[in-house]
Amino acid sequence: MKDKYIQKAKVKSLCCTQEEDEYSKVEAKGLKNEIDNHEHGEENEYDHSHPIKLFLPSLISLVLLLIAIFFDNVLKPEWFNGWVRIFWYLLSYSPVGFPVLKEAGISIGNGEIFSEFFLMGIATIGAFAIGEYPEGVAVMLFYAIGEVFQTIAVKRAKSSIKSLLDQRPDEVTVLKNNQQQTVKAEIVNIDEIIQLKPGEKLGLDGILLSEIASFNTAALTGESKPDTKAKGDTVLAGMINLTTVSQVKVTAVYADSKLSKILELVQNATSRKAPTELLIRKFAKIYTPIVVLLAIATCLLPYFFISDYQFKDWLYRSLVFLVISCPCALVISIPLGYFGGIGAASRNGILFKGSNFLDALASIQNLVMDKTGTMTEGVFKVQEVVFNPGFNQVEILKMVKALESHSSHPVATAISDFVDSVSDEISLQSIEEMSGYGLKAEVDGKQLLVGNFKLMDKFAIEYNIDPQAIVYTVIAVAYDKKFVGYITIADRIKEDAQITIDKLNLLGVKSTMLSGDKSTIVKFVSEKLGIKSAYGDLLPEDKVYKIKEIKSKGETVAFVGDGVNDAPVVALSDVGIAMGGLGSDATIETADVVIQDDKPSKIPMAINIGKQTRLIVWQNIALAFVVKGIVLILGAGGLATMWEAVFADVGVALLAILNSVRLQMKKFAIK
Repeated sequence: MKDKYIQKAKVKSLCCTQEEDEYSKVEAKGLKNEIDNHEHGEENEYDHSHPIKLFLPSLISLVLLLIAIFFDNVLKPEWFNGWVRIFWYLLSYSPVGFPVLKEAGISIGNGEIFSEFFLMGIATIGAFAIGEYPEGVAVMLFYAIGEVFQTIAVKRAKSSIKSLLDQRPDEVTVLKNNQQQTVKAEIVNIDEIIQLKPGEKLGLDGILLSEIASFNTAALTGESKPDTKAKGDTVLAGMINLTTVSQVKVTAVYADSKLSKILELVQNATSRKAPTELLIRKFAKIYTPIVVLLAIATCLLPYFFISDYQFKDWLYRSLVFLVISCPCALVISIPLGYFGGIGAASRNGILFKGSNFLDALASIQNLVMDKTGTMTEGVFKVQEVVFNPGFNQVEILKMVKALESHSSHPVATAISDFVDSVSDEISLQSIEEMSGYGLKAEVDGKQLLVGNFKLMDKFAIEYNIDPQAIVYTVIAVAYDKKFVGYITIADRIKEDAQITIDKLNLLGVKSTMLSGDKSTIVKFVSEKLGIKSAYGDLLPEDKVYKIKEIKSKGETVAFVGDGVNDAPVVALSDVGIAMGGLGSDATIETADVVIQDDKPSKIPMAINIGKQTRLIVWQNIALAFVVKGIVLILGAGGLATMWEAVFADVGVALLAILNSVRLQMKKFAIK
């Protein structure tokens, strides 16, 4: 199979099947290798970076054809006859026809007899056989020109994804013994120090050592707005330093950087095909041999039913039939449409793991969302500490912080920020994180519980307050099997959360909020945003039940969460969307769609991109079938010539390509 890809890579300007192979190579080798082959492969007959080289064979053929037609119809010299005329038309046919005939031979050698190469080869050779030299050349010429435009369109579709690959520098400046050394990024180790000049891109993930620096994060988020980082903040590969010289301590090797994982995701996105794309591929394999058989029948069967049967006339009709039937418009425009959708999404900081999820998201009826980190900032601040007088508040808080340091939940961060320091004397044993409840450990042989009030109930801890009466998020604490008190924590609704819900309503998508947070908090947030269905105090299994309840109605569901704690719900939903792609490697691995900058307003944008992609794909399918169907009927009845056939093939393919390119140029701005 690999050999076939290599062979077909040698002829770049001709034939739609070849362009389908371009997509196949993306799957087999990864987009980066494919782009490298295009840019650096010396074996390529034509270089995609120079369009004039792509058009050169067609230009030569066109000039020779126009001269021949001028001789035939205007000058009519006596010498332009017989073998001279045939040779001239063969000469004009050669630049565009021979590469296709060569590919037809290669395809047959590989067991693929009924290819587009084969169809065009038979049609044009047949035209020569019955003396229709100008039409034979013209068919192959326009076919070749159409394929050049297809090649350029595919290149344009890939360029938006390729631009992501350009964001990762191959070399970095490392400080060793206070000396600057430029080395390959892939050999830099963890804890080494990188020096970053203004305007340079960071090559590896790390921690900022300088006091302050401003970065352009467009490569990761799609947003060019500067992001100011302070000493100790995480900075990621692909960010561009905008201010002074900065120093970064490396925290992940080249292959494990956030950008590397994102690029790997985008490179592999094309391997997961949408149902429409898979259907067309299967259709094309069955369709082409049927077309050949019908063409043979069109030529030969009338002999038995028509008294004045003329073989030449019916052969011409069958050749017209073959040209019209070539499925180029479908084979190219459909994957090109999905390429455009994936590229448009990636430019806006939305990563799809496959075109199948573009289709799935376009049809989504319900969006189920988590609260914390999705519709709220996920940045908690301690509001008050209410402990019973019988406990030492300072000591208990230090124990709580020591235990919460074993959790990555935003609540743990809020408590860590609130409590100044932790005593080295505090020794925790038997630490256990209980999903949906909180944390448990032992301190000096005594049990320490930190979590929600369901955790208190689980361990039969008695308390004399009503948790539902407290509006804020509450963290209950128990020590030595006694209720110590609680800590209240507040979060803030994201700025674009309201825009998100409004746009989802316009798209006809129903919103539901499921959260493990307190029902009072969930109710407050949902009412403020206008979310009609909201449920709080849920365990992971409760969320699964709610998703199943929605799906039992026969409706599709997308779930938006952190992609880690909600793994069962993500797996159950039709599309799993992860917020915070910059924060969690596991998020990128588990979700189907990743919103890189935490903005919930990118969710309706992603749905809209999916809808627009599907619309364009089906427009192309309808255009191809309707036009080809009409011209096929006309061709079978002798009312269509090779010129109408060229329009039905190349013309429709070009219209479909131009329609697909619209998606690549479309702005999906959030208003």
